[in-house]
Amino acid sequence: MSTEDNKAFIRRILDGLNQKNVAIIDELCTPDFVFHDPANPQVRSREDFKQWFTGMCAAFPDLRFSLEDMLAEEDKVAYRYTFRATHSGSWRGGAPTGKLITITATAIARITDGKSTELWQNTDALGLLQQLGLFSTSAQAE
Repeated sequence: MSTEDNKAFIRRILDGLNQKNVAIIDELCTPDFVFHDPANPQVRSREDFKQWFTGMCAAFPDLRFSLEDMLAEEDKVAYRYTFRATHSGSWRGGAPTGKLITITATAIARITDGKSTELWQNTDALGLLQQLGLFSTSAQAE
């Protein structure tokens, strides 16, 4: 596939995720797909990724991925995106806060024969926790 085809692939998968289409993961990721994200070490396989995404949709039902930037070379596409959503459902054992969150992430996908075989992602997990009120950077004097 050309680099332009690979860029179109990223747009297609993000569009599918924006539509909450979990089946797009089976369609566009290989059975041996590997996911790497320090913020989500429990997510490694395609099945893990589907479960994680389903949980995100339950916790953030209005989630929206906005593609901000993208570069491609050979079989890899690097992209930067923004994730916006309202925390309306339980997430990682915490009750919904009703807060609107906006976080950024960068990712590199490896694409082989029109499917993602591997994804490396770094998400602003600290920013997410701060926006949900689950972590504060201010020191408290005793």
